[in-house]
Amino acid sequence: MIGNLTALVLIVLAFILILSAIKSVPQGFGWTVERFGQYRRTLQPGLNFILPIADRIGHKQNLMEQVLDIPPQEVISSDNAQVQTDAVCFYQVLEPVKASYEVNDLVRAMQNLVMTNIRAVLGSMELDEMLSNRDRINSELLNKVDDATDPWGVKVTRVEIRDISPPRDLVDSMARQMKAEREKRAQILEAEGEREAAIKVAEGKKQSQILDAQGELEAARLEAEARERLAEAEAKATEVVSAAIAGGDARAINYFVAQKYVDALGKLAESDNNKVMMIPLEASSVIGSIAGISEIAKDVTRHSA
Repeated sequence: MIGNLTALVLIVLAFILILSAIKSVPQGFGWTVERFGQYRRTLQPGLNFILPIADRIGHKQNLMEQVLDIPPQEVISSDNAQVQTDAVCFYQVLEPVKASYEVNDLVRAMQNLVMTNIRAVLGSMELDEMLSNRDRINSELLNKVDDATDPWGVKVTRVEIRDISPPRDLVDSMARQMKAEREKRAQILEAEGEREAAIKVAEGKKQSQILDAQGELEAARLEAEARERLAEAEAKATEVVSAAIAGGDARAINYFVAQKYVDALGKLAESDNNKVMMIPLEASSVIGSIAGISEIAKDVTRHSA
């Protein structure tokens, strides 16, 4: 009976030892194995075996990319502006051995490292530069933190500043400054628009004056041509009448008299005080004598031929 009990105990112990020797590592993890407290090897994802009693699992490291929230903190810029900022860090454990034995409390160490570098990078900038160069800040933080965590077997993939919050009074001051800048730009644009409009109006007046002057010049030229032709016609008529007088034609003398008579009647008609104008009966016969100039011209033409 005692022998059977002993055998049962041994079987149970053997079963427990076998179970303790079998280790199933999940995907994305790396487990370190310690033998009597000393690192021996790293178990890869899948089914693994260790030496019972002598070996034990030291650290279980997550090899997937992880997110680390950085607590908010106060930062003073180079121009003595106090802002509150927080960030987020993305990292991945590449070497489980270094992450397990080169640093104590990896998460806490990385949090403090990132916070220290945030103060260093942001503290070297002025407030305006800090608010407008988020990408450059992220890049500098990534380079510094990644270099510092390399001995820990950690690869930092990204460091992102989530928020930079100046004090309320400083925000109000910046808002007033921005409003003043917008109003200034609006006034400049309005002044430039008025100047452009004035230039356009002046150019329009100039072009209008040029066109008016060209029109007056053309009208003067046409009027001069008309006067020239009229003078030529009068000269021709005088020449014809003079030739008729020289030939003893009485109709030529009547022409000059009729012409003077017509000129006098025209001046009377143009008078502002003249309301009613009485024309003698003889005026029709005198005016009709003007038509005799055409007959005189025909006679002169026939004699010349």
